[in-house]
Amino acid sequence: MKFFIDTAEVSEIRDLAATGMVDGVTTNPSLIARSGRRILDVIAEICDIVPGPVSAEVAATDFDAMLTEGRKLAGLRSNVAVKVPLTPAGLRTCKALSDDGVKVNVTLCFSTNQAILAAKAGAAFVSPFVGRLDDIGQDGIDLIADIVNVYREYPLFRTEVLAASIRHPMHITEAARVGAHVATMPPAVLRQMYQHPLTDKGLAAFLADWAKTGQSIV
Repeated sequence: MKFFIDTAEVSEIRDLAATGMVDGVTTNPSLIARSGRRILDVIAEICDIVPGPVSAEVAATDFDAMLTEGRKLAGLRSNVAVKVPLTPAGLRTCKALSDDGVKVNVTLCFSTNQAILAAKAGAAFVSPFVGRLDDIGQDGIDLIADIVNVYREYPLFRTEVLAASIRHPMHITEAARVGAHVATMPPAVLRQMYQHPLTDKGLAAFLADWAKTGQSIV
């Protein structure tokens, strides 16, 4: 499974990229707004830190404007994945950009039918929102599993299932179990994945025993 970081905070991305665990980055208009910076500057800087796909979302809602914005974003760096919403205009934009060799991430997916449309439009990624479905009493992981299973039936589909709206580490574990290709998560969730009380307890015991030896490795 690939790990993407869902943030537009460059300092967080730089810090986590140094761990070797980051395969890409996803952003959206809300995250860009929180950064307080120009989208073009932010995306270019992130692309220079992370060699993998960096999702940059269009802000327009009609096809012509989406396509113009998408081409502008794609021209920033070769690893930009243009992010479009799962709407008729968004899927049309996805098809046009994909035909030009641009990676596209189709976002705001909430059903398997929508995911099939994204694959047919040539999307590199489709982003089902796990947490937002959980919020309304539906099972977001069930949707991930269903999309993965449908895609497996059609080898010509090249779209990767990107589990989005991740709220906690168990979402990642569950998405991995059902075969999601990618999980995008806030920085805090990736850091939580390292944590376990028995790891801390075991390390403390090892260090205490080592200190008693009075030795040094270097």
